[in-house]
Amino acid sequence: MESKKNEAMVSNPEMQNKAIVDTLYKALAHGDTSTVVKLLTTDLEWWFHGPPRCHHMMRMLTGESSHSEFRFEPRSIEVVGDCVIAEGWEGAQVYWVHVWTLKDGLITQFREYFNTWLTVRDVKPPRWEIGSDNHTLWQSQPRDLARRSLPGLLLAI
Repeated sequence: MESKKNEAMVSNPEMQNKAIVDTLYKALAHGDTSTVVKLLTTDLEWWFHGPPRCHHMMRMLTGESSHSEFRFEPRSIEVVGDCVIAEGWEGAQVYWVHVWTLKDGLITQFREYFNTWLTVRDVKPPRWEIGSDNHTLWQSQPRDLARRSLPGLLLAI
């Protein structure tokens, strides 16, 4: 039974990408840098939006800070095309979204949004939907922060 599950995951790139990102968060939580290094390309592209003091993930990925300084515990991980979007929050003061882009089983790009609402939209709708206004693929859902005012960004993919 387990081998069929693994075969299905390998044949489904979206599930494979989601599993890679899930493995990354688990490795980071345990300080397993050897696993983290295997999941990232050597020339990782990084974008950040949020307060300058909140580059928590990039500091962890570069070894500038330890896994115990800030704990990323995703509340949701979803796949949108080649991207895997992880979202988490702790109370009313901390909200983050990570958008990971993968190619050939490696993370090639990382976008970190801290205390920012994010909407991901498709900029290339199928021809038959050109008249439609709604091409939103993903949107921030921080339940604990619903009444908080945060800047919003649109990520077009």
